[in-house]
Amino acid sequence: MKLQQTFAGLAATIAIAAIASALTLLWRSHDGLVIERGWLDSTPVTIYRPGPESSSEQARSGLEDTDQELPVVLISHGFAGSQQLMQAFAVTLARHGFLAVSFDYYGHGRNLEPLTGDVMDIEGATRSLVEQTAAVADFALALPEAGPGLAVLGHSMASDIIVRHALSDPRVQATVAVSMFSPAVTADAPRNLLVIVGNLEGPLKAEALRVVRLINEQAVAGETVGSFSDGSARRAVFAPGVEHVGVLYSPTALRETVAWLDQVFARNSSGPEAYIDRRGLAIPLLLSGLVLLAWPLSKLLPRVVDPGRGLNPGWRELWPAALLPAVATPLLLFAFPADFLGVLVGGYLAVHFAVYGLLTAGFCFWLQRRRGAVARASGRRRPIAALLAASAATLYAAGAIGLVFDQFITSFAVTIPRLPLLLLMLGGTMAYFMADEWLTRGPDVPRAAHLLTRFCFLLSLGLAVALSFEDLFFLLIIAAVIVPYFLLYGLLSGWVYRATGDPLVSALPSAVAFGWTLAVVFPQLLVPA
Repeated sequence: MKLQQTFAGLAATIAIAAIASALTLLWRSHDGLVIERGWLDSTPVTIYRPGPESSSEQARSGLEDTDQELPVVLISHGFAGSQQLMQAFAVTLARHGFLAVSFDYYGHGRNLEPLTGDVMDIEGATRSLVEQTAAVADFALALPEAGPGLAVLGHSMASDIIVRHALSDPRVQATVAVSMFSPAVTADAPRNLLVIVGNLEGPLKAEALRVVRLINEQAVAGETVGSFSDGSARRAVFAPGVEHVGVLYSPTALRETVAWLDQVFARNSSGPEAYIDRRGLAIPLLLSGLVLLAWPLSKLLPRVVDPGRGLNPGWRELWPAALLPAVATPLLLFAFPADFLGVLVGGYLAVHFAVYGLLTAGFCFWLQRRRGAVARASGRRRPIAALLAASAATLYAAGAIGLVFDQFITSFAVTIPRLPLLLLMLGGTMAYFMADEWLTRGPDVPRAAHLLTRFCFLLSLGLAVALSFEDLFFLLIIAAVIVPYFLLYGLLSGWVYRATGDPLVSALPSAVAFGWTLAVVFPQLLVPA
């Protein structure tokens, strides 16, 4: 007992130190900047300016006169993202003397305006987003300190949007396309194109080389071809060790962007000691600290029931309980609309969770009846302790971690148009996680039970996509969120269960975290009546 307390105290000390260090790195990244948040009609906009009291000469390097106008960089996020995802680029560029402007696209983040048009049609949603980009570009160039120079930077979906905008806007002198795929690129346009791709993004590496080789068939990654003077310059960069999201925090990606724009605008703000944002290290450190701190904190939760409850199945019972809902759910929802409640695949996913959870709960009930008696704990359940434990665990696991995501990773704001989806999503995730926790808890349950049931849920999403690929293929993107969430909250729920003994209490933090996340990440669509 004493040894456990020692380890818990040591873990808490390390966690608090990690959290403090990470927050210091993140907050200090804004040193010397003036950051202004506002609105352009329904569009949230953030302006990053080099401040007059900048602690680094790099913020004004390349500007001989501090009153000189600043080159503008318009920064666009990708599908299911928000402007928070692009903070590393915005901060780095502003610290190098650029006027960086980021915003939320229609249907994304805190933008209250839904995305209109067919997302699969260039003349639909794509045109709408290009027009929005043009409006924000006009806004950015009208800022008092804005110079005539304009560069555009976009990630993933937005790489195609900014390319199309650059083709129609002669003010755009440079385009930085991150994780790019755009059939609109030609041999002549856009001007001064830099393509940055994570080295783990296999197919997009080929696309990057394709567009550069429109200028020079022998071009290789890391080589600049063409000329900045006539706007034909192009370069493909493969950021080492990162994938589709990690590329947004890659020091290589940030450094290459600054160097490219310096050449376009005839400036000199880069160098061996130039500032590069380090939130790619700070954010994992912060999240690791929060997760580690959850372990000693979980030991403070009150015991709800003793011994712990749960179905306690063996492998022979667990396999059918895990597989049957995985197969039945996508079949039952085969014809269900993908844009239910006007959120692309989000409404469908809420119902998928609910149906899957109800089928799992039904199997658990049938299995208990088949055993001949409902498994009961010998001790009585303490309802007040259950309420306190569930509230504390949920506030930390969903609230604290959600706040960190909203501030430093991507928008977690629940806007009024998303409230119906949030309520439905919470109902679905509650049904799923409560049933799954009951199924996979008990004194003799196999250790890999949780991994099996979570894998089967992912399998069911894959089957749903296979049955209706055109409508649900965006579900494949959610794997990037669900897999780490399953691992993270599986760990947290295990600690809560061991402390409280109640699977319903340990289910609540996961259910709220998943419901909240999935209700805010998918773009909101304007569904025709």
